[in-house]
Amino acid sequence: MEKYNLGLVLSGGGTKGVAHAGVLTFLAEKNIKADVLACCSAGSIVGALYGVGKSGEDILDFFKSVYFFNWRHFAFNKPGLVSSTIFSNYLYPIFNDMTIGELDINLKIIATELVSGEQKIFEGKDKIVDAVIASCSIPGITVPYIVGNEMYSDGGVLNNFPADIIYKDCKKLIGVYVSPPQDVELGDLNTIKSVTTRAYELMSHRTEIYKFSYCDWVITSKKLANYGTFERKANRLEEIFDIGYNAAKNSYESFAR
Repeated sequence: MEKYNLGLVLSGGGTKGVAHAGVLTFLAEKNIKADVLACCSAGSIVGALYGVGKSGEDILDFFKSVYFFNWRHFAFNKPGLVSSTIFSNYLYPIFNDMTIGELDINLKIIATELVSGEQKIFEGKDKIVDAVIASCSIPGITVPYIVGNEMYSDGGVLNNFPADIIYKDCKKLIGVYVSPPQDVELGDLNTIKSVTTRAYELMSHRTEIYKFSYCDWVITSKKLANYGTFERKANRLEEIFDIGYNAAKNSYESFAR
């Protein structure tokens, strides 16, 4: 198989995924367009919207429109706080029953199949809405999403930065990573929550950073560590967007050389 000219990896990171939209805006200004995308969790939302022609600003507006913790979304007597199927209310008006293969761009979306414990790559004939919801179903927060006889949870459980699934097929690869660990002081780690959060953060980051070496250009910013997974305020989302844009702009020369 002939290699793709350019691949793009979009990591998970909750609403910090808005930084991906900022990066896409900068890439558009430079007339840089990927041939294939590998996406996880929030990155899958951005990748799917990008695949139907949405601009970075359109994607920012989409994130502003989603109110994840609306009381009507809460699940009762389910293995999660929030219903995963409710998210289709936001996605279906855009994608309907469209499959990934119907997009004008090659898109691969990562999710975790909980029963087998294996990674699932949604592509081709898989429906976009199913793939995105499966990839974004955060364990403990969102009820796992059922597709057929399989139960899916967030792709970030196994592969938050899925550069490994496309790097061998690309002449050049750009990776966008929006989940850098926070800088902390000794005094910050004084509760069960803070220690547990820090441990999970470091474990996840260590699992992903080796894949940076697969990329010709890695776009990231420590500033994103100052933002939460579920940012709601419009001004905070706009700040995240700008961080992504500036991270791409400030590191572009290393890729352009």
